[in-house]
Amino acid sequence: MPTGAPEPISARDARRIALAGQGLLGSRLATNPAGMLRRLRAVQLDTISVLARSHQLVAYARLGPVEAQKVDSAYWAGPPFGAFEYWAHAACILPMEDWPFYDFQRQARRERGHRWHRLDNADQACKIILDRLRSDGPLTANELGGAKRGGPWWDWSDTKIAVEWLLDIGEVVCAKRRGFQRVYDLPERAVPGELLETRIEPDDQMRHLLRQAAGALGVATTRDLASYTGVKSAVVNRLADDLGLAPVAIEGWRKPAWAVPEMLQAGTAGLRSRPTLLSPFDSLVWDRDRVERLFRFRHRLEAYTPSSKRIYGYFAMPVLVGDRLVGRVDPGRDGRTLVAKSVHLDPSASAATVRGLAGALLRAASWVGSADIRVENVTPEDRRAEMLDAVRSAKRQCSP
Repeated sequence: MPTGAPEPISARDARRIALAGQGLLGSRLATNPAGMLRRLRAVQLDTISVLARSHQLVAYARLGPVEAQKVDSAYWAGPPFGAFEYWAHAACILPMEDWPFYDFQRQARRERGHRWHRLDNADQACKIILDRLRSDGPLTANELGGAKRGGPWWDWSDTKIAVEWLLDIGEVVCAKRRGFQRVYDLPERAVPGELLETRIEPDDQMRHLLRQAAGALGVATTRDLASYTGVKSAVVNRLADDLGLAPVAIEGWRKPAWAVPEMLQAGTAGLRSRPTLLSPFDSLVWDRDRVERLFRFRHRLEAYTPSSKRIYGYFAMPVLVGDRLVGRVDPGRDGRTLVAKSVHLDPSASAATVRGLAGALLRAASWVGSADIRVENVTPEDRRAEMLDAVRSAKRQCSP
């Protein structure tokens, strides 16, 4: 990694630089979802929808009450902006201009020869799909012949396995969705010609992605950069000298870290954030180890945990107030009422923090069209009355 005496950074400054990198502190660094995507470089997708789908919640947290339909349109708008779906940290929406920089991933998957599913008739299944796309245009998995065999969600049909393999290796592209179903297309129709024809050395592809990730992260260890991009840690270390990053020593961090020099020089003094609920799949919190280092906050998604073993709830959303993650809200709907099925506050949460959380709840309710809020459970229990009073006060302040 880059050599030289590391600049000492306090834990609070590291948090604030990270929040600024994520567009959650100060000016939003983007005024629309397309610009926000280009700031974050990757927005994770997930099928779970409670208040809204995760990729819409990511935009809401940074841009405020943008209509969900406008978010989707901005992500999958086509040229000159546009996006495609591929693997970064997980299945993500990525800026279309980054298409050439993921060729190293597509090639590695091609060399492996399969994903986690295997097909005995893979070549024939892939040929049928490509022929259909050439003759009939962009199609969903259902339109190609069905996505599932009829069992659980992971019990994919041969068609779904084959088309996802073709997506992995770049012979088909998903550049839009229909009813939240992937629409598969041929690269020559979905990707601008100049991007398809661009050839970049694999190391240069990864350098580009790592520089972009460093800007989105603000401060980062080797592991952070690897996790954000899908580039292996050993490769991050090998390429690090060429990334132009400054070494920093962050209070409480055991591992060396780095930052974009311009972000260190800009500082975060005077920058403020808006209290907001975060998707559990938000890029600020998708790396559990990093969240614990930055915020001393233990983040776990419990949607796939048996209900009897859940601590925070099915879709518990971290709450950002100031430069801290101050608790969690597990939301739900009951008609036109937003229900906070559980509110878990940090034990040290101040009265101002509780008011900030109440305001975040009220704004989220307004965004999703809820006319009221109901708080059911509060932990610790002795803060329940305070939480309810803060919600009532927030309602009065927003009443006409």
